[in-house]
Amino acid sequence: MARLRKKTCIALFLFTLFVFGTMMGLRTLKPSDGFSDLAPGLGLLPMIGGRMDRRSVSQDAVSSPGQVRAKVVLSNSGPEGTIFYDVHIFYSVWYGNPSMDGKYMHWDHILVPHWDPKIAASYPKGRHMPPEDIGSSFYPELGPYSSRDPDLLESHMEQIGAAAAGVLVLSWYPPGLADDNGEPTEDLVPAVLDAAHRHNLKVAFHLQPYRGRSDHSVHDNIKYIIDRYGDHGAFYKFTSSTGNILPLFYIYDSYLTPPENWSDLLHPTGSHSLRGTPYDSVFIALIVEERHKHDILAGGFDGMYTYFASNGFSFGSSHQNWKAVKAFCDGNNLLFIPSAGPGYIDTAVRPWNNHNTRNRVNGRYYETALQAALNVRPEIVTITSFNEWHEGTQIEMAVPKKTVTRLYLDYQPHQPEHYLELTRRWAEQFNKEKETWLM
Repeated sequence: MARLRKKTCIALFLFTLFVFGTMMGLRTLKPSDGFSDLAPGLGLLPMIGGRMDRRSVSQDAVSSPGQVRAKVVLSNSGPEGTIFYDVHIFYSVWYGNPSMDGKYMHWDHILVPHWDPKIAASYPKGRHMPPEDIGSSFYPELGPYSSRDPDLLESHMEQIGAAAAGVLVLSWYPPGLADDNGEPTEDLVPAVLDAAHRHNLKVAFHLQPYRGRSDHSVHDNIKYIIDRYGDHGAFYKFTSSTGNILPLFYIYDSYLTPPENWSDLLHPTGSHSLRGTPYDSVFIALIVEERHKHDILAGGFDGMYTYFASNGFSFGSSHQNWKAVKAFCDGNNLLFIPSAGPGYIDTAVRPWNNHNTRNRVNGRYYETALQAALNVRPEIVTITSFNEWHEGTQIEMAVPKKTVTRLYLDYQPHQPEHYLELTRRWAEQFNKEKETWLM
């Protein structure tokens, strides 16, 4: 009898240990609505208060004679090769290597110190040493590449097309400016546009924060981009339900500029308004905190996006808040563009930030995020990201790699293209469901 009780206790202990381990492994699957069925569709709102309805269907692409293109549809799932212009994916061109650029850029990212010196003292300092040691927890199938490599651009456009994302959202700095860890890349924009055009993709612009950015400088940036690239075949334009066709810009960290300043740029009566001019566009602001939705409305923006792939990191990136944010946007004739990502891990560059890591769980985290996005019936879904390797949000192909000092994460037991395939599957599902919402 004592032996039976002992065996029972051991079995109970092992079962409890198994349950605990499973819960820890799945700790990142936070959305309360999980994989619930999609709600019935809603029709588009008409003009509200005389303001143009920005919610829309995407614009057709035009193929050039003699070019082999992916097939494009707007609201149908289709055969292999179909792409969708309502699926946007964030894309970076800040990477460099010695063969193309004379040195590594971004792959050798510094280990960012914590802002509290006492905490910073507990973590390593320095920078990464490519090619074996790069500033990422994953390792790209194409190695530590240069964004200036024409073959690399072709491969990226093929992968984005394979994922069925029709619009790449290009991180952009004005000429001569760059992020803290790279060099200016504005001269790369023509090559990106040309490569995208060869693959029937479109390019939208993701305006990054830079020293001195203001409503006045953004006014100049928009004029520069439209004057320089607006006639290119790959330049993305958004077609509203009222038939207006306008460029669309994402403004990263828009909250750094006060809403009253944005209002001067984005309200029709603003002192240097773009409204009603040849530079009028659809402007999408970043929502991080809950109060930002009111600032975005007051600033005259046309919508908001969430960007961050770490569920729970911010109000805007928390899946459980998306329904309320979407309701606010619907009530104020704004677009709500949720951002879904496959996971998050930036400890290769911010070693103290482990609490924001979100495990991929072999793709289940990504599917949960995509389902949460579809549940709010958006006009556009954004993917964070194609190739933000530092933050581990990439869907670009990655491979297993082990060095003397590093063991990189990978997509196993799946193949390197796993997240491209998942994105295609959900893009098709999104457009299938969207047909029912718009009926």
